[in-house]
Amino acid sequence: MSCLTQTAEGVVIAVHACPRASKNAVQGLHGDAIKIRLRAPPVDGKANEALLEFLAETLDIPARDLRLVSGDTGRQKRVLARGLTVAQIQAKLPG
Repeated sequence: MSCLTQTAEGVVIAVHACPRASKNAVQGLHGDAIKIRLRAPPVDGKANEALLEFLAETLDIPARDLRLVSGDTGRQKRVLARGLTVAQIQAKLPG
């Protein structure tokens, strides 16, 4: 998956976020990013918080091991998952 990049700290996940969806879900690929639908609105960082919570739950890791690297205000985001490998993330993320 070109949306996952291994680094010394962990894996950077390229995400295309779609706020105000009917439910939180991974919808597959969107170009070179994983498309994730989020129920939260894109206001006051609520969608970013929802994204990190959803990824923590999906990857079965503590939220403290996730950090938004870029994309605070846009749909294109990069999230660092510390301590994981690309293979571990591929096994847990559908699509």
